[in-house]
Amino acid sequence: MRAKLSVEADIRQASTLPSWFYTDPAAFDEVRERVFARSWQLVADTDLVKSPGQVCPVTLLDGLLEEPLVLTRAADDSLHCLSNVCTHRANLVVEGPSVESGLRCRYHGRRFDLDGRFQSMPEFETTRDFPSPDDDLRRLDVAPWGKLLFASLDPAFPLGELLAPMQERCGWLPLHQAVLDPARSRDYLVRAHWALYCENYLEGFHIPYVHAGLSQGLDYAAYRTELHRYSSVQVGVARGGEHVFELPASSPDHGAAVAGYYFWLFPNLMLNFYPWGLSVNVVKPLAPDRTRVSFLSYVWDPSRLDRGAGADLDRVEREDEAVVESVQKGMASRLYRRGRYSPTREQGVHHFHRLLAERLD
Repeated sequence: MRAKLSVEADIRQASTLPSWFYTDPAAFDEVRERVFARSWQLVADTDLVKSPGQVCPVTLLDGLLEEPLVLTRAADDSLHCLSNVCTHRANLVVEGPSVESGLRCRYHGRRFDLDGRFQSMPEFETTRDFPSPDDDLRRLDVAPWGKLLFASLDPAFPLGELLAPMQERCGWLPLHQAVLDPARSRDYLVRAHWALYCENYLEGFHIPYVHAGLSQGLDYAAYRTELHRYSSVQVGVARGGEHVFELPASSPDHGAAVAGYYFWLFPNLMLNFYPWGLSVNVVKPLAPDRTRVSFLSYVWDPSRLDRGAGADLDRVEREDEAVVESVQKGMASRLYRRGRYSPTREQGVHHFHRLLAERLD
């Protein structure tokens, strides 16, 4: 990177990240290793490995980390996330979903248990100091939240610190009843830096100017952001009080007409809770000016679809794409360096920038 990133703690005095952060390939590469390689990522949902013996290959953050992994459900019903790279000659061990009693590399026949432990290898009888722990498939930290499965290569902080605020706020929802709806799930290619996409998500400041339809349904004056250590939540209150959650008495928002909870998890995951279900946005960096955003729709109440703040998400997404692509062009300007924050509306962006600077320091 060109220089050390620094963001003032007092938002009233702070300036945003410098423009070169969004255009410099060296900065992009450093973020990949120091932020994403040490982050928690959504890798799948637990429906892929519900029963003992099921195995399923996945890729950790395709397009950026590209780490080949395999999910397994062992005979004792324990869930594992393993490296999918054979410890002999690096062939991919599992090439598709299946049901197995163990794992076998088809290149030279090396075998592993479903928990990754080395079992056997032909023609290695005279090899010294073999096998060793290095011959096991490496295990990754992995844990579910509802149906969502999180894994990390080398986590910089515990998953609990990331998920606890969301569990406290939305854990009462019927998350295990949610069903992935492929017809409402799709990928978007955005011609902009991944961080610009996150920044746009992290503030409601732009809603009256960019999202005319959404603005009619949300009470902008009541829209607020709450910050946590590695996450934030934006609380969207319905303007007319319709199509809202039936909040339990234990909720801190009980009595309010909440139309949506918009959780952001550092560095690149958004979980948007609506009365009908959960819309997950996974932001996948591809290049300094290219990002893929995967929309995954999990539905638990189909009767409430296409109403309120959770309706017409495709239109909202395309409106967001247009504005962040315009910002990407502006970041390349020789005349722009960095901006300032609105203390009342851009707390989430400031928080995000502070976390990035912390990880890159």
